[in-house]
Amino acid sequence: MSTRAVLEVIALDPEDAVAAQAGGADRLELVTDMAADGLTPPVRTFAGIRAAVDLDLRVMLRLADGFAAGEADGLVGAARELRAAGADQFVLGFLGPDGGVDLDAVERVVAELDGCRWTFHRAIDRAADRAALRKQLADLPGLDCYLTAGSATGVDEGLPTLLTEARRHGEPGYEQRLLVGGGLRLDHVPALRAAGIDGFHIGGAARPGGWDGPVSAAAVAQWREALDAPRP
Repeated sequence: MSTRAVLEVIALDPEDAVAAQAGGADRLELVTDMAADGLTPPVRTFAGIRAAVDLDLRVMLRLADGFAAGEADGLVGAARELRAAGADQFVLGFLGPDGGVDLDAVERVVAELDGCRWTFHRAIDRAADRAALRKQLADLPGLDCYLTAGSATGVDEGLPTLLTEARRHGEPGYEQRLLVGGGLRLDHVPALRAAGIDGFHIGGAARPGGWDGPVSAAAVAQWREALDAPRP
């Protein structure tokens, strides 16, 4: 069985996608408007990236900054349009005013995905109760991944939570892959890999020039090399 860790890179356009693939990314998260922490990209952006690379693509379903679902009909409509264009993997996650998962909104969108694989994103890091959220989502079809830093402030503070959740992998509510992202640095990798974590997500770390610059194939390759190093 392969123990290769999954490296997911945020891509905003085909140029990003090509560089990420050249550097050794396994998967891309497609978003637009990073000033709002990543919103649903236009269908034409998805289509351009799909034509440019043969990597797995996970498309963000999020229409406004923050973690409230907002207008669920708009989310369902966006999912429908992207599905019609060929998208088959997604990223989503919505919280209610009390910090609990907005299960109605999540279930409505997931029903539209019709079995597609999807990631519950860093809304989990803002949830009032991570364990309760996992329990509520445990049986939803297609959920195979949690994108998380372990804390709303990033991996530095969230590392103990990530290591604890890694130890629980396989228990009810903890079957999904941990995809670590949010303030993730290369120096975090050895401890995370030693704990058995095999999913890593980078955005700004793939862009030496910041979000106004493109993904660097060399920066992605540095992460690929670190993830492929023998586990401690």
